[in-house]
Amino acid sequence: MARLPRITIPGIPQHVVQRGNNRLPCFLDDGDRLRYLQLLRDALHHCDCTLHAYVLMDNHVHLLLTPKTAQGVARLMQRLGRNYVSLFNGRHDRSGTLWEGRYKVCLVDSEDYVLRCYRYIELAITGSAITGSGLLRKRTIACNPKLVDIPKDQ
Repeated sequence: MARLPRITIPGIPQHVVQRGNNRLPCFLDDGDRLRYLQLLRDALHHCDCTLHAYVLMDNHVHLLLTPKTAQGVARLMQRLGRNYVSLFNGRHDRSGTLWEGRYKVCLVDSEDYVLRCYRYIELAITGSAITGSGLLRKRTIACNPKLVDIPKDQ
């Protein structure tokens, strides 16, 4: 059966979730998280998307972002996935898929829903054991949803 097309509307925020295959970790240390964030920054720039909030859990990622084009999120996730998986596999001497199926995405079509997504992302880390740097794990900017500061090379 063919995949159903994703509904995407430029200028409407979207909540994206991508899980590690078999719910296994997709970030083993802060080095992995930093690489992912650097690749995310690059993909946001190339795919014309604005990031509002994110959280990097050990075995999945939440992104709240707004695409400026209809293909923005799809191109961003494809670029991010291709680049990160090859770096992760090379760094950890492994092969094969890292992600479990396609990423999940839903339109965030009201101010109330945007605030609920911010809250969900902000609170996501509190329900899990924290290993590694909290700074690299999450960053939400509720007061300025135009830009999220992603750490630069250290």
